[in-house]
Amino acid sequence: MTKKLFLLFILVLSITAAAQKTQTKTEQLKTLPAGASTNRLSSDTKSTSAAAPKATIDMYKVITLERDTTAIDTSLTIYKDYIFNYLRRDNFGLLPFSNDGQPYNTLQYSLNTFSPYPEFGFKARHFGYQEVSDIKYFSVPTPLTELYFKTVLEQGQSLDAFITLNTHERLNFSIAYKGLRSLGKYVNQLSSTGNFRFTSNYSTKSGRYLLNMHFTGQDFLNQENGGIINVEDFESGNSDFKDRARLEVYLRDAESVMKGNRLFLDHSFRINKSDNENNLYLTHQFNFENKFYEFNEPTISDRFGASYVPSNIKDKTRYNRLYNKVGAAYENKTLGQIGFYLEDFNYNYYYNSIIVQSSGTVPSSINDHISAFGAQYAYRKKDWNGKALYSNSITDQDLSNIDLSLSWQPNDYNVVSFQFQKINKLPNVNYNLFQSSYIAYNWYNDFKNEKINNLIVKADTQWGAAELQLSVFKDQLYFSNDSGSQLIVSPKQYDGTINYLSVKVSKEFKYGHFALDNTVLYQKTAQDNDILNVPQLLTRNTLYYSNYVFRKAMFLQTGVTFSYFTKYFANDYNPVLGEFYVQNQKEIGAFPMLDFFVNARVKQTRIYLKAEHFNSAMTGNNFYAAPNYPYKDFVIRFGLVWNFFQ
Repeated sequence: MTKKLFLLFILVLSITAAAQKTQTKTEQLKTLPAGASTNRLSSDTKSTSAAAPKATIDMYKVITLERDTTAIDTSLTIYKDYIFNYLRRDNFGLLPFSNDGQPYNTLQYSLNTFSPYPEFGFKARHFGYQEVSDIKYFSVPTPLTELYFKTVLEQGQSLDAFITLNTHERLNFSIAYKGLRSLGKYVNQLSSTGNFRFTSNYSTKSGRYLLNMHFTGQDFLNQENGGIINVEDFESGNSDFKDRARLEVYLRDAESVMKGNRLFLDHSFRINKSDNENNLYLTHQFNFENKFYEFNEPTISDRFGASYVPSNIKDKTRYNRLYNKVGAAYENKTLGQIGFYLEDFNYNYYYNSIIVQSSGTVPSSINDHISAFGAQYAYRKKDWNGKALYSNSITDQDLSNIDLSLSWQPNDYNVVSFQFQKINKLPNVNYNLFQSSYIAYNWYNDFKNEKINNLIVKADTQWGAAELQLSVFKDQLYFSNDSGSQLIVSPKQYDGTINYLSVKVSKEFKYGHFALDNTVLYQKTAQDNDILNVPQLLTRNTLYYSNYVFRKAMFLQTGVTFSYFTKYFANDYNPVLGEFYVQNQKEIGAFPMLDFFVNARVKQTRIYLKAEHFNSAMTGNNFYAAPNYPYKDFVIRFGLVWNFFQ
């Protein structure tokens, strides 16, 4: 992985250098972003500066799959501090394990999203996996490069290198690679991950044809130690165990590997030649993806029960899917756009063996072909933006999806939105079929569909932000442990109803150069059995100071972030399945997490220095990310995000 990062870094620099060389001095002046230095230009070039246009920062655009557009942001805000992490997004509501690149325990259940189609599963291993909706597209007047670097907990680095350029005004390419290697503090805890992304987008001059496409290749290798055996040693405060490598773990040589490749294409064609009051479009979306998850354990432990083999367990689950969506849409500029489409979803989930047990035969594969019909209406006019979607299977499977959304934005500072979703969801395939060399980890089921109803109301205003979610889950699928002394986890379906409520409020108070940023989440469940467990209260509060220093050459931010969640029966992690499972034996939580940070911006470079969980030695060793997995100790980390505008 280190070689890949080095080669990509060289590629980025070479492309950057080539782009600089091909520009004349006049072209350089034309393409400089706002605020960029012109000292390197000759005097004769400077004399034409009044007439030569400049590329401003708002011309460097980031485009989503839905074609919503924002500008590249090189500012330094408290939000930039929140997203400076391995995931590169705000991880409020997610509790990371003690090493980067490992799973996250989900504290805020409303972060979960749902698709009516059957997915691969192994969800604990997908936090760093970039889905279709995570991929962004770009349009830039000159080549743009971004380099991300952050130190890790032990022996390694976290890097993300990215470059994008327009070879033509309407044709853009981008290439990026995010890599991580971190040894960790505990025995057998290495993380080594890589995310390669290539994107392109194109439009004709008239806008008649639009294209977004991308390719991703992603791999995640994690050593799996199964957690610490004696939590008393960790909690005792004994100086012998301050070296976390001395704590005994369940698995000393196990590891998991997940890989996935995806080719995605989304394009549309307007039948009429010019953009009129009434337009007719043809649309097509294509997605081919293959994945596998493998659990390897050379030396077998008794943690997961008896096994078929005496050593060298190699459990490998393979999955591929092919998705096509073809549609036609009619647009009236006053009334909105209505469209109809057909979806075709094929998947194959398989092993290389058939297992015969006394309880029945576990087949080698599950595959299915699902077709669905759908209709969609979209309205976008002035302050209002709405969408209504309905889809239903036309093959034998019982699958349906209703999704209604509406937002009102009277100005740049206030947005109110509403969303309702009703899904009849096919089970993820690893609930219905799983094979392992561990005898108890073999099953073949035919679970009912999950029924999910979601209502979300959001208000993001100049006075603060609030979010309410009400959810009802029926026939919820989950994993749980069947044994007290060992870890024998299997899938189950809850035949009751689970009601979930969450209220999230955010508000920042400012006084001079000081600010206090607050986010508070309240959650509540109503259920007959403890299936969906969440902490009742989460909070994150940041007190910080911001100001320019060194004659305004640097913008500085420094402060303290306090995070906390109440005790609850958190889900535990199972490395054989790559999934979290429900447990009701040990509560975690009620420990404060304090981070001290000093951040700075110099031109388009943001620099970050953080003392993470600096109070760990003061508040007792009772901090866990999962019942047998401690949260990270105090560590000082440094990093930066550097943008180059050519």
